[in-house]
Order: sequence, then C-alpha cells, then structure tokens
Amino acid sequence: MYSASKLGTEEFPEYGVEVRSAISIARRLQDPLAELIKIDVKSIGVGQYQHDMPHKRLDEVLGGVVEDCVNSVGVDLNTASPSLLSHIAGLNASVSKNIVEYRKSKLFTDRYELLSVNKLGPKAFEQCAGFLRILGGKNPYDATAVHPESYPALEKLLSRYGYSSADILKSNLGSLKAKVEADGYEKVAEAIGVGEITLRDIVDDVMRPGRDVREDLPMPVLRSDLLSMEDLCEGMELSGVVRNVIDFGVFVDIGVHQDGLVHISEITDGYISTPSDVLSVGQQVKVKVIGVDVKRGRISLSMKQASGAPELGRPKRIRREENKIIDRRDNRKPNFREKKEDNINNKLSALAKKFNKY
Repeated sequence: MYSASKLGTEEFPEYGVEVRSAISIARRLQDPLAELIKIDVKSIGVGQYQHDMPHKRLDEVLGGVVEDCVNSVGVDLNTASPSLLSHIAGLNASVSKNIVEYRKSKLFTDRYELLSVNKLGPKAFEQCAGFLRILGGKNPYDATAVHPESYPALEKLLSRYGYSSADILKSNLGSLKAKVEADGYEKVAEAIGVGEITLRDIVDDVMRPGRDVREDLPMPVLRSDLLSMEDLCEGMELSGVVRNVIDFGVFVDIGVHQDGLVHISEITDGYISTPSDVLSVGQQVKVKVIGVDVKRGRISLSMKQASGAPELGRPKRIRREENKIIDRRDNRKPNFREKKEDNINNKLSALAKKFNKY
C-alpha cells in the first residue's frame, strides 16, 4: 500500500515501487509504529463489517486509535518523520513539515525551541510537548514523558529525597519509588503541588527515562522450524496472537504467513455469545492445530484442546441432579400463556369443589 501511495512517491521519487516496498519492510523491522502509520488505516482488515460502516465515522474512530498509540509511545523530536509527527496531539501535517524544516538547520536541544517553529503557538506547545522526546539535550527532563509544566514539581520531588537531574541520566533513582510509597503518594503530591495521579506518572517516567511502553509488551514467539503451512501437522501446540475477531471465531497468527481460524466452538467449553466476550485483537493465546488444508490455504486451530487452556465463559451445565443434566431452559420462567392456563385450571378446580358440596 505504501509503495504505491502518494506519500511513498514523495519520500522516494527516484525509486520504483519494488524498491520502495523493500525499504518500507526494512523500516518496519526498525520501528513498526513509525512505518505502519503511513498506511491508510482502512487498508488494514478491521472486521467483516468494515465496509458497511460510514466511511467518515470509520476514519474518525480508526484515526483516534492511531493517535492514541503514537501519543502513548511518544516520538523522538529529532528523528520522527512528518507522518509520525502529524499524529501527535496539537500538531497537524503543516506544522509537522515546519518542524522537520526547522531541524534541518539545527537539531532540537530543548523543548521550548518548539515555540520558534512557524505556526506552532503556545496552545499547540502545551498539547504536544509531553509526547516529544529529546535525547541528549540540554535538559535531562526532555528525555522523559514529563510535561514541561511539571518540571518545577519534578525538581521539588528530586530535592526532597536528595537527588538531582544528573541522577536521571545515570538511572540512579532506584529507591525513589520506594521512598515516595513510604511517605505516601497523597502526602508527597500535596507537598510538591500536583495531583496524586500526576505524581505517579512522574515517578514512573523518571525511573526509566526514554522508556518505550512497547518494551513491556510480550515479545513475538518465532520458531525456526515453522516457516510455512507445509511445516504444520495436527496435534502441534503453538503460541499465537489474535489478529481478527469475528462473529464465528478468531483468526490467530502463528507465524506461517497464513492466519489460522479458531471457530467459536473451539474457543472454550464454556458458553460465550460472541468471541469478543473473551478475546481481543493483540491477545496472546495458546492453540492446538486440529486441521491443515494446504491446497485451500486453511488452518484449523483449537484453544480449548490446548494443554492448560483457561476456563472462559459461563459453564454450560448449571447443576447435576441424580446424574441428570439440567438444561437452562428447564429453569425458564413460564410465559403468559402458561400462566393464563394455570389460572383457569385453578379457578375450575375451585368451582368444582364448591359445587361438590351441594
């Protein structure tokens, strides 16, 4: 998609589609987020009813998800592309290009230099500053996710426990969190003049400057002996990642270039109305191969047959009574017709008893 797009042509006008495609694939290995945001989100399969939704609303929702991801991770102000910068809160395509033009003359060494960028005013700076990182700049705080407006509070926090800004670069704040917890977050937050939630964020950020939240995510499981469908056989147990959730099951990536299907009946022994009740995209699962059709390119998987499968959903059986399974339908409330018939029968019985006296 990228290689034939307008953006791909603008970035590499001297190369053909094949070379641009190879460059894009190589970049995805270096930083997947920075490269994948260049692809129109509608080009990524997001469900079987994607094309039935209003396009404008779909663009808004998917665009919002992409922005959340970019802002959660943050970007390097001196290396980020205009496409990546445009997804930062407070920035648009025009301002992002101006940032790139500005740093061609000199790299950013301080976040406040952003105010010198054309069309980037105080309001935009207030929104974007906390998501833009500067590594090796004048101020060590600029390498963290702490917003400039919280720098005074951070200085108070460090001085309170005998630390300095240099300790951030040296990662010499090992006991800071323990000291804050010992004094109590509420008490320390009041002392430095911020909210408790803000204090928790500040402590987490300075403990690991330059931290990438993606480092905390589970790493992909790759096997050198599984490269294609031909390498699969029934009975194999593998780890995979849920790629798509639909009404009749989920598609799981197991690393063989073809996603396998876990039918809803193979997800769990419990009762679930839809797979989305217990599974979501990106979730790691353990599956067992129960069928491989190389000719048709289909892989059948099972979660409930895999060893150590978790119990998901509600139990299908409510209780056992004298070795007899009681179905939920046996506990259903009588409908209106049943109530009416019972009422009539009761009245007839009462009348019969009354006339029998005579």
